[in-house]
Amino acid sequence: MAGRRQTALAGAQPQAAGISVRLDKWLWAARFFKTRALAQEAIEHGQVLVDEERVKPARLVRLGDPVRVRAGDLQRTVVVCGLSDQRGPAPVAQTLYEETDESVRQRALHAEWRRVNPEPAHAIRGGRPTKRDRRDLERAGSDAGDA
Repeated sequence: MAGRRQTALAGAQPQAAGISVRLDKWLWAARFFKTRALAQEAIEHGQVLVDEERVKPARLVRLGDPVRVRAGDLQRTVVVCGLSDQRGPAPVAQTLYEETDESVRQRALHAEWRRVNPEPAHAIRGGRPTKRDRRDLERAGSDAGDA
């Protein structure tokens, strides 16, 4: 029992060079996805590229590998700096990768674009009109046509 506990705790720390970890486990440990299942699904749909190539979830990640991750409308390009197959606190997870300067710049430009061009649906207050609201609108429209 003590041997298993030591092995499990050892996996929480970033591992040394020469060791590799499955891509889906690394993405989960680095906190790009909340679950391994979501990481596997993203990999299978081509939203995760390693060396600009589509890969399988079982692909082994090594130190120095460039990984491009797209989650929603957010895209990041990172370089693997540490390996872990166990999810830890966010500060530890951030030590597992280093985001490229180009990726940081692109994310900043995208954030500025989103600020300038907000989603039109977010401006709607109260959600969809109710049946009563729709009838009132129809009545108001027909009254305006009579005048």
